[in-house]
Amino acid sequence: MKKLLVLVAFVLVVTLAACGGSDEGTLVIFQNKIEIDDVMKDYVAAWSDETGIDAEVRSCGGDSCGYQTQLLAELQADDQPDIFVIEGMGGYLEYQDIIFEFDGDAWIDDTALEFTHDGGVYGFPVAVEAWGMGYNADILDAAGVNPDDLTNLAAYQDAFETLEAQKDSLGIEAPVSMGAGTGLAWVTGLHNFNGYLSAGLDPSNSEVIDDLNNGIAHTDRLEDLADWVELLFMYSTDSLLEGNYDTQVGDFAAGNTAFIHQGNWIDPNLLDAGIDFEVGYAPHAAASGENDSIFIGAPSYYVINKNSDNVEEARQYLEDLAATEEGHDYMVNQANMVPAFESVTLVPEAPLSAAVVEWVQAGKGYAWWQNDMPQGFGMEQVGPIYDLFAQYIVSDGANGIDKAEFVQQLEAEIESID
Repeated sequence: MKKLLVLVAFVLVVTLAACGGSDEGTLVIFQNKIEIDDVMKDYVAAWSDETGIDAEVRSCGGDSCGYQTQLLAELQADDQPDIFVIEGMGGYLEYQDIIFEFDGDAWIDDTALEFTHDGGVYGFPVAVEAWGMGYNADILDAAGVNPDDLTNLAAYQDAFETLEAQKDSLGIEAPVSMGAGTGLAWVTGLHNFNGYLSAGLDPSNSEVIDDLNNGIAHTDRLEDLADWVELLFMYSTDSLLEGNYDTQVGDFAAGNTAFIHQGNWIDPNLLDAGIDFEVGYAPHAAASGENDSIFIGAPSYYVINKNSDNVEEARQYLEDLAATEEGHDYMVNQANMVPAFESVTLVPEAPLSAAVVEWVQAGKGYAWWQNDMPQGFGMEQVGPIYDLFAQYIVSDGANGIDKAEFVQQLEAEIESID
């Protein structure tokens, strides 16, 4: 799946000191997943022993370290990292003056998710993340719902009604675990709204996101999205507005719901909960007609500092990560990632990630365009509109905005982009 990334209308360029990277001979990798710090350091140490290239990992992430703030500090220091992480177009635009352009690297032909801009390749995909409608296969089987049929709005309507009618016998609280309240705008204004941007479209089709960034709305697609959102909200748990991320994921992990609107990043939560049911993904019914794919993308990329004295060593590190058995074992078995490379045959043990691999191998993925919207648009402009629509559903029309107003307000926000 080739991602043709679009240059958004605003450009934020940080002028960075043109001093070199880390001292020649020491390859420094600055990465943002603190949860893989230990296993990455072990892998890099083994790779260093094998290749004779001195290398080290610096990690910054989680609640205690803001990666973007620290990255800027690292890049302004004399001892700059040789490899660092960006998250899509925003990161590229910020650091484009120092990002190396790959040329002829073998890993490029082994993935469809490299970061590209104006025909050049600049980013190595760290991992694949994806989301659809995660489901508890045991509950669906007990209710007589076939997840393979869930490709359109009518099929979901029937499934949700079936589950609702059997709540007591199934032992569930509601068909869907969904969150739309304070702190969950990333679920609604980014991930759900991405259905408007890409559902039903070829992953290379950037028409809707292009138009959004030029202040043009597609009313018909907004109306389709509104129908889908209304259905999710109507059949969600009572914690739709009051719950947080832990509530949403906890309800699904406990078997209180048949579906969850989340991605494979919740695997650690499911493993910690010790789930004993089979899971899978079905497409979102965010577009009219048939929806045959889930949303698949690479949210972050390793890039090389072109001012580094270790550019060739950095290229070798990334090539070995993508092409060797040791690299594959690290990504899948140690770091619990879904690699973005076709040559990887290992399947993660983590349940939803294993399901994602099936969709990746089938080539069934809609694009991630939500990160290419104007900075803050999804969280700050779109998310609160979802909140108001959820209030309307929960209060039976006493508060918030109805479906028509939901569409109108989204349309107005898009058209205000200049």
